[in-house]
Amino acid sequence: MKARISVITLGVEDLNKAVAFYRDGLGLPTQGVMGEEFEYGAVAFFELNAGLKLALWPRDSIAHDSGLPRGTASATEFTLGHNVSSREKVDAVMAQAHAAGAHIVKPAQDTFWGGYAGYFQDLDQHLWEVAWNPAWLPDD
Repeated sequence: MKARISVITLGVEDLNKAVAFYRDGLGLPTQGVMGEEFEYGAVAFFELNAGLKLALWPRDSIAHDSGLPRGTASATEFTLGHNVSSREKVDAVMAQAHAAGAHIVKPAQDTFWGGYAGYFQDLDQHLWEVAWNPAWLPDD
């Protein structure tokens, strides 16, 4: 298999609140909620980088579409990594997330691997790591 991941979908409790967090709080571009005319169809997409999209979809809709029973959410199942180009940008993103209503799980600090990083949770407890890695600098 050649991995071609183009969408990362997060299950959310309240789609409109989650959209406001990511659009208004974090500044991610979106066309807003679409598909509301379909039962279990309401979803929002956000443009990330290199063709990658972030989707927000109600947890009940994911359970319905997949045929799986709705499970218990766990913040430690995976993390979303946001790599930035400086320590100062880590602090700025963490402050922006906090101002948007995120819970700061671990304030930004020096890491054991020589970088600088912190963790926050969005309104649905999805865990984001904001990191500066001197060996892996993104193009801004």
